[in-house]
Amino acid sequence: MSKSLYETLGVSESASSDEIKKAYRKLARKYHPDINKEESAVEKFKEINAAYEVLSDTNKKSQYDQYGDQMFGGQNFHDFAKGQGGQGDLDEILRQMFGGGGGFGGRQSGFGGFGGGVNLDLQVAITIPFLTAILGGKHNISANGQNFDIKIPAGIKNSETMRVRGKGKTHGREVGDLLIKVEIASSDEYERKNDNLYKKIDVPLKTAWFGGKIEVVTPQKEVSLKVPQNTKNGQKFRLKGSGVPNRKTAMNGDLYLVANIIVPDIDSLDKELQAIIEEKL
Repeated sequence: MSKSLYETLGVSESASSDEIKKAYRKLARKYHPDINKEESAVEKFKEINAAYEVLSDTNKKSQYDQYGDQMFGGQNFHDFAKGQGGQGDLDEILRQMFGGGGGFGGRQSGFGGFGGGVNLDLQVAITIPFLTAILGGKHNISANGQNFDIKIPAGIKNSETMRVRGKGKTHGREVGDLLIKVEIASSDEYERKNDNLYKKIDVPLKTAWFGGKIEVVTPQKEVSLKVPQNTKNGQKFRLKGSGVPNRKTAMNGDLYLVANIIVPDIDSLDKELQAIIEEKL
């Protein structure tokens, strides 16, 4: 059985998830349109992303390993992708194959999910913590009378749908899948814009005027931020790569720290200093 998705990433069918990820990152960097200006690189980059989207997902990979290139009408993936037009078309078609109702994606009663009949997939919605969406991790859910953990991928987007095989409705010996629509809880600390994060940080007036260092907690770790002299309120500091992981490009967005200058209560200062400040300002 031909399985050309593996050829697209240049790995064997027995490759581990780490080997698949490593191969994808290497190819994604090589063919990224910002780096590779050849016209053919754009289509190659789309194919690499699509192949990784399938092979990096345990459930999608299991489906593909079962049916191989039969899912593409017997074509190899390159020819299949070439015939689908734009990236949006290719993404939508793969979503239908692996995640939408019917066909390969929607498990129905009948031979191998090909036939018509009762749709056994079950749909639920969950809300996950903001930082779980950024960093990934386990999340416990209850569905269809079962309680179990699911793995949330780092960088998941709001309203994205995850598929868990074998957790849907049953019909005889057939079992459907569970389709989980993921909503992300808001955060009082961070604002997310695509792959970038924004966070307000308090900066003492003295540090803003004369410079210094402050400790800042980011999603990944605590960092020491150097604040230059004469920092203005609302001034942004960019921490490259400390934002949201993008699963398609294998790159992280940035974290922007927005200065919030803390002005002390004038009554907290001694009278002499108050007088000097009033005179000089």
